[in-house]
Amino acid sequence: MKLFGAHISYQAIEFFNTNLLTTIHYETANKKLFDSFGINSFFRTQQEFLQLKDATTSDRNIVSEYDRIEYGDFQTNLDLAKDVVKYLKNEKGVTPSIVVEPTCGKGNFIIAALSEFNSLKNIIAVEIYEPYIWETKFNIIDFYLTNPANYKPIIQILTYNVFDFNFRKLATEFRDEILVLGNPPWVTNSKLGSLDSRNLPVKSNFKNYSGYDAITGKGNFDIGEFITLMMLDSFQHSIGHIAFLIKNAVIKNIVFDQNQRKYMISGIEKLTINSKKEFDVSVEASLFFCRLNSSPGYNCKEYNFYNNREVIREFGWINDKFVSNIDFYLQCKDIEGTSPFEWRQGIKHDLSSIMELDKFEGHYINGKQEKIFLEEDLIFGLLKSSDLKEKVIKQSRKFSVVTQKKIGQDTSFIKINYPLTFSYLKTNKEYFDKRKSSIYLNKPDYSIFGIGDYSFQPFKVAISGLYKTFNFSLILPLNDKPLMLDDTCYFLGFDNLEFAAYTTVLLNSDRTKEFLKAISFNDAKRTFTKDILMRIDLSKLASQLSEQSVKKEINSLTQVYDLNISLDKWQDYLKILNQKQLNNQLNIFDIQKTETQNVKNNI
Repeated sequence: MKLFGAHISYQAIEFFNTNLLTTIHYETANKKLFDSFGINSFFRTQQEFLQLKDATTSDRNIVSEYDRIEYGDFQTNLDLAKDVVKYLKNEKGVTPSIVVEPTCGKGNFIIAALSEFNSLKNIIAVEIYEPYIWETKFNIIDFYLTNPANYKPIIQILTYNVFDFNFRKLATEFRDEILVLGNPPWVTNSKLGSLDSRNLPVKSNFKNYSGYDAITGKGNFDIGEFITLMMLDSFQHSIGHIAFLIKNAVIKNIVFDQNQRKYMISGIEKLTINSKKEFDVSVEASLFFCRLNSSPGYNCKEYNFYNNREVIREFGWINDKFVSNIDFYLQCKDIEGTSPFEWRQGIKHDLSSIMELDKFEGHYINGKQEKIFLEEDLIFGLLKSSDLKEKVIKQSRKFSVVTQKKIGQDTSFIKINYPLTFSYLKTNKEYFDKRKSSIYLNKPDYSIFGIGDYSFQPFKVAISGLYKTFNFSLILPLNDKPLMLDDTCYFLGFDNLEFAAYTTVLLNSDRTKEFLKAISFNDAKRTFTKDILMRIDLSKLASQLSEQSVKKEINSLTQVYDLNISLDKWQDYLKILNQKQLNNQLNIFDIQKTETQNVKNNI
């Protein structure tokens, strides 16, 4: 049955009816429950106590179940919780006196800890969702009724929003070995914000991203990551360990940020689990484990949780570079550097139903299946991540209205020069006005983002940011107009076909693939990003490939795709690569010189 919205066993109900039937006051009941099960302040009010007595005798539900999506809830099943605790005890030698669980849910980790750790003196659990607080209490009672024990730790189950609880104070109160254990929510702040959830931290740019990053993708952080960092902040100087089930992307971010934050943690491990089997979700997740109160570690060893004897890989920091596989990286680090050309992201408009079009028999069809006629000047072929499969691309299946040539450009010219396009945009203006991203605030009507002179260069070399392939495509103009890419793609722009072709050959070399495999994470939301691609030093790469091997690939492109290119401009290309690298180094030197002078001026 259910009581206070929580499942309760008949064994627990029988205990209440037998032992609390004649009890009148909740404080007396609390003492009996503490003596029997170690749970502190089981009832918070007299009303709760009377409601429970009434419900256990009348067999009716008090509180109905709420929608757990608001809390980002993926409950850990008891078998997995026990397996995690057994691993901590048997493989890592963890023997905590105190267990802290910041989001305890139904209490399965608490039950697992009670089952395995005889060393426990205290358990402190925090949970915001009332039915789960009751279910945790009932589960503890059921556990001890089934497994009687003479000694029980003091158990405190506290009703708090995790973001409001003072864990730092808790860390100072306990000096014995601590285990911070649990499964924080697997959702992002924007997901919970869209649900108007109250289970959110105070709005903040907690990683201090700069303007553009803060208002686009990087500003959207994972709630589980926020909670994990809270625990590291609070307990890094405590004797003990942290063991959390969190998304793989969160573990990667924690190790990445460790280079700057330098938390007092070491022995960092990532033990991958089968999320589909354990939680029935398509999210890559693992057990994150680390030792507290130790010299900062900057690398993480990855294992399979179900067979954790052999290291799958080790990732993290080496020579001030962040890599996904240290062994692989050591074999191809010689092309690590800075790209002489700047990688760009494609067009962002957040309105595919209006801005992205199909072409059919001389007219266009938008995402609402409306037949429309537009002037051709502002219509460009558009490639998306799924289109970047071939080495050379000359066509597009989609088209896009491109309303600006640079960010913030006045769009009033459209009304004057392109009346059909303006009429179409104006008819759909309400959709533009509903776009939520702050990048469009105080911008001209029908603004887009990720647009500049580079977008209109005729030749491009592009890769999908989403797919786990290592294919770079040479993009050619369509009807004498440059093909555009959407914001899931990254590209380099060229005015010269030969230079674009040479770059394509270099980037599709085995050496580049090895390097990208060593520095990219295939379980990331975006396998490739600008930060990763900018690390490919084309001048170093070119020096490692023979001119003959490049010529062979160029000839293959010419024959297969009917291109008129040769290696005649190869030496000019190398000179430009070297000159751009020299300019980059001079710029870095100038920046360092300026920073040094600023420091001296402030002394």
